[in-house]
Amino acid sequence: MTPEARLSAAIELVCAIQSAPRRPADATANAFFRERRFIGGGDRRAISSLVWDVLRAWRRLHWHLRAAPEARGHDISPRLLCAAMLFFSGTPLAQVQALFSGERYAPSRLTERERLMLDELQGHTLTEAKQSQAVQLEYPDWLTPYLEQSFGDQVAPEMEAMLTQPSLDLRVNLLRGTRSEALRELRREGFEVEETELSPWGLRMGGRQPVTSSPVFQEGLVEIQDEGSQLVAAATDPKPGERLLDYCAGAAGKTLALAMLMENRGQITACDVSQVRLEGAVKRLRRADVHNVSRHLLVEGDKWAKRRAGSFDTVLVDAPCSGTGTWRRNPDARLRLTEQDIEELVPKQAEILATAARMVRPGGKLVYATCSLLDVENSLQLKNFLKAHPEFSLVSPQEASKLLPPKLQGQGSFSLTPRSDGTDGFFVGVMKRREEA
Repeated sequence: MTPEARLSAAIELVCAIQSAPRRPADATANAFFRERRFIGGGDRRAISSLVWDVLRAWRRLHWHLRAAPEARGHDISPRLLCAAMLFFSGTPLAQVQALFSGERYAPSRLTERERLMLDELQGHTLTEAKQSQAVQLEYPDWLTPYLEQSFGDQVAPEMEAMLTQPSLDLRVNLLRGTRSEALRELRREGFEVEETELSPWGLRMGGRQPVTSSPVFQEGLVEIQDEGSQLVAAATDPKPGERLLDYCAGAAGKTLALAMLMENRGQITACDVSQVRLEGAVKRLRRADVHNVSRHLLVEGDKWAKRRAGSFDTVLVDAPCSGTGTWRRNPDARLRLTEQDIEELVPKQAEILATAARMVRPGGKLVYATCSLLDVENSLQLKNFLKAHPEFSLVSPQEASKLLPPKLQGQGSFSLTPRSDGTDGFFVGVMKRREEA
């Protein structure tokens, strides 16, 4: 594809994302490219790169474009957002404007108003001192007190790290082979890959690499999973032969890691409220050679949980949350999150945690995890649960998982952030239910 055609496709994709504001951008992008199979892998990556750069710089781009007198009374169009992003990425403005030639596959010519708005960008940088901290660091203004509660005076460096490009992390599936075997095979296929520092099964790739087309992935030796998510499985530390419940399993990302640690022995029940997500797990489980997992769809009025009170050795609650810890790879989530979402999520998390707790046997473990940065969903949620359920307590240093890296060992709960750990943002709390007298 020509640069003009790539730009046209990027503008079209931003339009599609804007038209489905409650749908994750990656789902919209996947559908977009499925309908345009003529777009090759290299072009797809270039188009996605520009679109994701726009999403990461959404507030700053709007700040600049809104400053132009010609913006008054007009929406900021995807055309202008993509053009401005190209300029701030280093393409000379004249060259950017020339891409809007109106010729075959190129975007239509810029209007006089659009040209004047882009001219106002000359002499500016994407991030400027006049912008508020929330604009500079791409988070909603209303989130400030929540972030200050979590990070104190370190909000700026923590959120700056959230603007960096995420790595592509893989988890080696020990049911299929070893980390050294996976590393060797991926390098033999030409991938740039290194071992992760924290996860004992992790591999890290820089940038976007087409690993899903690799035999190493297709044969189930590796799975795509952020290193932080792998550490949630490590903290859970299930043992072969146990009965384990993954209560909010989704498409079974953590279920796969738990089954690996259990060596396919024992029984895992993967639950979720989404039939689509549970059905999507089937292919992944088969590819990974996992065969100790059953699935259960949670529906309103379901008596399933009540009938299984006290029956699981370990229950993992990977709770629905704000997803603020995933903003590096899901920058569109910044645009969807509202204060009402937080207000609704916190009691929902508490309800889910209380329900899951009833299914832990005496002496068993309850693991609470989120991919959130916010204390209100993390440590405060855990504190309130422990206060209301004195039969549970954080595991002692002696009982904590030995699978965790040294910096995290001996802790009943811990947080991960891109700045501190190079992972997505996660919180994990591991609790033990008191043995019955």
